[in-house]
Amino acid sequence: MALRKVVTSGLVWTFTQQFGNQVIGFVISLILARLLLPEEFGLIAMIAVFVAVGNGLMDSGLSLSIIRDTEAGDRDFSTVFIFNVLAGTLIYLIIFAGAPFIAQFYDQEILTNIIRVYCLTFILSAATSVHIALFTRNMNFKVQTLTAIPAAVISGALGILLAIKGYGVWSLVYSSLLNSILNFVLIWKYSSWFPSRIFDKNLFYKHWSYGYKLGLANLLNRIFNNLYLVVIGKYFSPALLGFYSRAESTKQLPLSNIERALNKVSFPMFVGIKDEPERLKSVFRKLLKMVLYIVSPVLMISAALADPLFRFLFTEKWLPAVPYFQILCLGGLLLPLHSYNLSLLNIYGRSDLFLKLEIVKKILILFSLLLIIPFGIYGLLWGQVVLSVLAFVINAYYTQRFITYPLRSQLLDVFPIYLITFFSATIVWLGDQKLFSEFPDFIRLLTGGIVGFGGYFILSIFGRFEQLPQLIDLLRDRLEKKI
Repeated sequence: MALRKVVTSGLVWTFTQQFGNQVIGFVISLILARLLLPEEFGLIAMIAVFVAVGNGLMDSGLSLSIIRDTEAGDRDFSTVFIFNVLAGTLIYLIIFAGAPFIAQFYDQEILTNIIRVYCLTFILSAATSVHIALFTRNMNFKVQTLTAIPAAVISGALGILLAIKGYGVWSLVYSSLLNSILNFVLIWKYSSWFPSRIFDKNLFYKHWSYGYKLGLANLLNRIFNNLYLVVIGKYFSPALLGFYSRAESTKQLPLSNIERALNKVSFPMFVGIKDEPERLKSVFRKLLKMVLYIVSPVLMISAALADPLFRFLFTEKWLPAVPYFQILCLGGLLLPLHSYNLSLLNIYGRSDLFLKLEIVKKILILFSLLLIIPFGIYGLLWGQVVLSVLAFVINAYYTQRFITYPLRSQLLDVFPIYLITFFSATIVWLGDQKLFSEFPDFIRLLTGGIVGFGGYFILSIFGRFEQLPQLIDLLRDRLEKKI
């Protein structure tokens, strides 16, 4: 199959999975936000870093090594599977024993039992990681879509039912656990691969030598991505943490889904053309600009309409999260650039350099936290924006070593996209504040959305942006196939 067809098919199914799964999750979360208190979401946010660390330790980058190694076979897969399951079980037992100490750290006794139930997902995730890696390796994203969406719907329905029945924070815990159980059952049902009782030490060391550096880098990333939750949970109230968590999750809805969908397809595709530097550079540039072209206006127009957006979706009780959301959206504009620049290091097997860069950036985060904690929650938020800029500069510096695409060239490529994004968002914000502030929230959102996105696409046409016809062609291809 031609590369373009493989990419198109993969993008469609990964977008379907990411958006389907996340939109369903968002709708369910929206309903739960109306039924539960910010404090109850804050309790789940308190354990997010421990969940993230557990998941990071469980795999150690070995699944990514399987995707990258085109010669890997059944012995490799079984070896990694056995390691992941044993690691997942061990990590769960450690978290189980340490749960009372975590609860004591936050001075929230209820966290002990929450952690012990919630983290059962480690074992289930460990038992599916190789299967998912094989689906990704073969660019079979259809199956992943057919497993993720039903699991999200059923588990979400359970969460809503329990919330209505008065289970409070436990409705979130049991919903997450059921989601993992259903994913496990469906992935094994659709997978044609079954593990053997084989553990090859030589193959383990082969994948470990590549994967452990990525695993450590991923672990650092998970810890520091959730470090703000720990700091806010420790030094502020559960309610404030709930507001921050709501703002972050709302920002992530458009950002992470588009980015993950593209990364899921782009990584195995980049591996296939890594020996053709000019072709790789061309594809890299197109995908980078495409993801920013889609993500940027969604983030900034949402930020411009944040007040009616949060009141309409979550009710008045969540309005304190609005300024947090707006600042986080600004910082999120550079995240796709981080991700794509770092992906090149993995493609060329430079997991050592990947790890070094992550260590440098994490040192910057620690240093900045020491400086900005006294400035409160807004100091933490604006600090994230500054750190996002610094991280992009560091990541992009090394990209030029592989595909001759330096920082200056990347900025020149994406600047027009950012320019029309900020212009469109500014017009939306001014119009909403001056003309529509007294209107119902739905009217404000509808009008602002039409003006913002309409203006954005009109500017794209006059500016002759190549991303718009590419996006139209992609959608047309899929429609023609369905017809």
